[in-house]
Amino acid sequence: MKRILTVGVFDLLHFGHMELFRKAKALGDFLIVAVQEDAFVTKFKPGTKLTYTEDQRSYMVASIRYVDQVVLYKTAESIVQQVDFDIFAHGPDQTNSSFIAAEKWCKEHNKEVVVLPRTEGISTSLIKEILKK
Repeated sequence: MKRILTVGVFDLLHFGHMELFRKAKALGDFLIVAVQEDAFVTKFKPGTKLTYTEDQRSYMVASIRYVDQVVLYKTAESIVQQVDFDIFAHGPDQTNSSFIAAEKWCKEHNKEVVVLPRTEGISTSLIKEILKK
């Protein structure tokens, strides 16, 4: 059984997130989604105003049919060392130092890394801009 791990904030769930979950699940049998803890979202994205708490975001993500397990995480670097998985799947925009360290750890521990393409025309940032109008 192949276990896939993906991570994110998932504050305003949208079509792009569903596509991420669908594509990640298609890589194996069991999808683990790590939802970033509130305190770490604001640490990495200062000024970010979350719409939902980490518990609410976890509940929503767990309700999606592609998702088999939800866990909370602080950083990409730490979660890859805490969860049992075979493939680490993430988006192309996840390139900060924590993701670089996570990818390095994966390669050193024989874990596959798959970078999934973004869904064109949709993002949380875009939705927030539209809602401001």
